[in-house]
Amino acid sequence: MYADRINSLPPYLFAAIDEAKAEVMNKGVDVIDLGVGDPDQPTPQHIIDSMSEAIYNPNYHRYPSYNGMYDFRNAAADWCKENRGFEVDPDTQTLTMIGLKEGIAHSPLAFINPGDTALVPNPAYPVYKIGTLFAGGEAYTMPLLEENGFLPDLDAIPKEVCDRTKMMFLNYPNNPTGAVADHKFFEEVVDFARDNDIVVVHDNAYSDIVFDGYESPSFLNVDGAMDVGVELYSLSKTYNMTGWRIAFAVGNSDIIKGIGKVKSNVDSGAFEAVQKAGVTALTSSQQCVSDMNKIYKDRRDALLKGLNKLGLDVKPQKATFYTWAPVPEGYNSIEFSKLLLEDAGIVATPGVGFGDYGDGYIRFALTQTVERINQAVARMEELEL
Repeated sequence: MYADRINSLPPYLFAAIDEAKAEVMNKGVDVIDLGVGDPDQPTPQHIIDSMSEAIYNPNYHRYPSYNGMYDFRNAAADWCKENRGFEVDPDTQTLTMIGLKEGIAHSPLAFINPGDTALVPNPAYPVYKIGTLFAGGEAYTMPLLEENGFLPDLDAIPKEVCDRTKMMFLNYPNNPTGAVADHKFFEEVVDFARDNDIVVVHDNAYSDIVFDGYESPSFLNVDGAMDVGVELYSLSKTYNMTGWRIAFAVGNSDIIKGIGKVKSNVDSGAFEAVQKAGVTALTSSQQCVSDMNKIYKDRRDALLKGLNKLGLDVKPQKATFYTWAPVPEGYNSIEFSKLLLEDAGIVATPGVGFGDYGDGYIRFALTQTVERINQAVARMEELEL
């Protein structure tokens, strides 16, 4: 009864993990969930208060603007200037999204014809590939290898692939690997996109979850980047607003216009009371972000200490709230994640769920307290890996 595009899709990774987790919990196991990247801390109170006030404004109970209310787009543009160092026009170069998952999934519909190609990193957030397949396109794998710092080798992409490529997805700081990219790499991306007439979509959802003095560069700070691409930002992880579903895209006006045209035909915009709360998040003190980064750093350090004690060679990531660890010898990522869940009550995401090149690794999300992380490490020690 289903369309071919549905039948061709694998089970969505995190839905499958939720099912496996539920089975173990139903047996009475105290499960420590280090799987999905969903912040465990509440949304900061000043953002909640802003929403509480906005919800009573009857003007926000009506259909919102398709492109997003001007106040939110203007706040996003000001935030980019102050925090990321580039300027965009809130009218033509800024677009409100109902969370980045929605924006990522809809973007290929604006640029991919059936048979066209999108360059998709592997391992990666599954929606880059899924959005491409929904648009009838082919997803060409760009391997992210540890020896290359988990950056794609653009020179290794065959010319015949480049000739039929319309889009490229990138994501730094990276999910799932925690890897980062520098200004020089983004310069290479701009040159590559220009030479091959490719639209670049850079998912920058983890731009502000950083440690040890690291500051993540913006793709749009590179000369010429505005000519070839857009950058996507989410309030979900930065401000603990995953359930609020609010994000924005900035960059090239023609690309923004194309994505906006798709969205205006498939959704009616983000709830404006949520956008008002987003304005508060972007324009208020960013101390709440710094406070969360301190919490994530303490968790990262606790997990790294435990994993390295177990004999796993894990290096501290500079950004994101994920730890990307090699699995013990004798296991693949599925086998090891199954062992952790069934024998230790720990949910972790198998690397192969992010693509074939993720096999041999497992991703831990730093979304539990230091106490729970230490408990997870103690349970792993009992497995005598």
